[in-house]
Amino acid sequence: MHHRHFILYKPDGYLSQFANNQNKRKNKKLLGGFFDFPEGTMAIGRLDEPSEGLLLLTTDGQVSELVRSRSVEKEYYVQVDGLIDDHSIDQLRNGVTISSESGPYVTLPCPVERISTTPTLPPRQKNIRDERHGPTSWISITLSEGKYRQVRKMTAAVGFPTLRLLRIRIGKIFLGTMNPGDVIETLEFNL
Repeated sequence: MHHRHFILYKPDGYLSQFANNQNKRKNKKLLGGFFDFPEGTMAIGRLDEPSEGLLLLTTDGQVSELVRSRSVEKEYYVQVDGLIDDHSIDQLRNGVTISSESGPYVTLPCPVERISTTPTLPPRQKNIRDERHGPTSWISITLSEGKYRQVRKMTAAVGFPTLRLLRIRIGKIFLGTMNPGDVIETLEFNL
């Protein structure tokens, strides 16, 4: 069987799925509006509705398993509320306790760096807030695991809630100069 693979810049405000399985919220924006994806296409991992950035899609379940494994890193740019301090960055690097479906979970140690200048990013569909509400700062977090809303839970655990979350890299695949809604079909993922 010939499988197909896609790289998508998911904008904020979209669900990382093709069908809405929720009864309460029927008017959600789904991935199918960006491209005529073939039947059987699945998102590899998820970005929650307010998150944005790099999302890989495939018709190959084995590729999906590989990308979701701990052998493939995922890097995020994260705007947090307040000026994050060195102690909090060290806590994130060493692992913090977050809630998971099975109870408290300690995240694996991971690279975390302060980003000194605000990244140049496309504007969001929904504004977060502006400087009148206080200072913000940016960090980069690279994970080899993927718990539900993990980055948001991690920054909240150290007292700096996430305001904007953008996945910029999966393995060796970078978001680069893509714009929200862009789709690239590729023969394979070079991870």
